[in-house]
Amino acid sequence: MLRTIVGSAMLATALSAGAGLAAETKPTIVLVHGAFADGSSWNGVIAKLEKDGYKVVAAANPLRSVKGDSAYVKRIVSGLDTPVVLVGHSYGGAVISEAATKDSKIKALVYVSAFAPDIGESSLALTGKFPGSTLPPTLDTPVELENGVKDLYIQQAKFHKQFAADVPEKAALAMAASQRPVTDVALGEAATNAGWKEIPSWSIYGSADKNIPPEAMRWMAERANAKDTVVVKGASHVVMVSHPDRVAKVIEEAAAAK
Repeated sequence: MLRTIVGSAMLATALSAGAGLAAETKPTIVLVHGAFADGSSWNGVIAKLEKDGYKVVAAANPLRSVKGDSAYVKRIVSGLDTPVVLVGHSYGGAVISEAATKDSKIKALVYVSAFAPDIGESSLALTGKFPGSTLPPTLDTPVELENGVKDLYIQQAKFHKQFAADVPEKAALAMAASQRPVTDVALGEAATNAGWKEIPSWSIYGSADKNIPPEAMRWMAERANAKDTVVVKGASHVVMVSHPDRVAKVIEEAAAAK
């Protein structure tokens, strides 16, 4: 009888430990939006990831500076008790690159129509490295902040065509009205860390992106030795809005990688 009780207890302990290990190995997905967007831009992706059993956090990226924004993301990551897949859109790619270090719990990086700067590079410099961006003429009159810093917006009348051409017009109009500004300082700030040098990365972007030239994103993905690079034909800068299932699939691929 005693042997049976002890054996049952050991089996229960083993099963409990195994279940705990399984739960721990499923990473939390932390989504970091970019400039001129907000956390709601991930809604379609979140629905797919949660349906497939992933815990998701859509960070409210401050869009103030690379250093400050990445510090905020690192605090979010530090409060999680699982491995993490960091996903960045657009300028959010610069933020996750800055935040990711090898000794952290971050297991993978996913760049969604995003910058992946090397140390010393800025989002602004990478935008101009290859021809094709039509963003500068669409920016609205900047909002003056303290110390000469400026908040940048896209003109609402030009938002749909520039930022989200493959999104229904009604949805794009709502996105234009609710867009969050980025400072000129953040876009021009040089990276001090390049997490993709130490952590495996994945990339997905649209062939019709008008903010970041597709050639620039191809070049950055190749430089980072991305495990997989997906180009969505005809997709705009907000590929996660127009093709959430494609983006979720790449994220899940990164999450499942060993």
